[in-house]
Amino acid sequence: MKRIYAKGKSILDEGVNCGKTSGLPKIISIKGLRKSFDGNEVLKGIDLEIDEGEVVSVIGPSGSGKSTLARCMCRLEKIDGGTVTLSGVEITSGVHDNGDIARLVGMIFQQFNLYPHLTVLRNITLSPVHVLGIPPGEAREQARELLAQVGLEDKADARPGQLSGGQQQRVAIARALAMKPRIMLFDEPTSALDPELVGEVLEVMARLARSGMTMMVITHEMGFAREVSDRVVFMDDGNIVESSAPAELLANPSQARTRQFLQRLLAGPGKAGSGVSAYGF
Repeated sequence: MKRIYAKGKSILDEGVNCGKTSGLPKIISIKGLRKSFDGNEVLKGIDLEIDEGEVVSVIGPSGSGKSTLARCMCRLEKIDGGTVTLSGVEITSGVHDNGDIARLVGMIFQQFNLYPHLTVLRNITLSPVHVLGIPPGEAREQARELLAQVGLEDKADARPGQLSGGQQQRVAIARALAMKPRIMLFDEPTSALDPELVGEVLEVMARLARSGMTMMVITHEMGFAREVSDRVVFMDDGNIVESSAPAELLANPSQARTRQFLQRLLAGPGKAGSGVSAYGF
């Protein structure tokens, strides 16, 4: 599918005709994925498929394997069994290098992982120039367009330490998009932010979802999961317990463990983003 990166166009504003390609190979296909740390199995044969253009939120308690799943998907962790296929490329085969993976998938972490000694612009252009081979001038032009799209066009020459946490996370999103990935993974991208900064990041993510980007979002923000996702997956103890449309899973889950998790989550302090006012839906 054609991505929109042309000058004057915004990947966050213009729809991409991805649709839900139910009759075609899945853009993400995970089969029998297993991962252990020191004899403790944290992923116990995960099977998950995601359509191109689909937005899937993954929820579950701490230690359920959510972050490990995401890290295995972009090969930051070596898997012990099973396969991960992204856009038709089996990344677990060992044939493809990290540059190949970076062209397929971008990942946003809890921490921003920006280079503190480089300007915002240099943080965004570094990988496109050195991994994709994009000419520096073109990379700078693209970076400025992406910064405008995340509302930070005036921060190109700033350094990360001069930005708020929410601004740094938006720079991280722009940096990932500069690699023109087909898939975006988000690992609790707002968990390290002050509550008042959460909304600005979620709004950028919501706009990206509306553009047609395939997204898997690990989150405790139930409002985002409900309003933006096409599907919600609940994980517990290294397994996918259930997966269904947000309205169904969040309001009427079929599994007792899911009901227990949601009851505890929504009864806790701040109700874990259960409202939607934080990002203006």
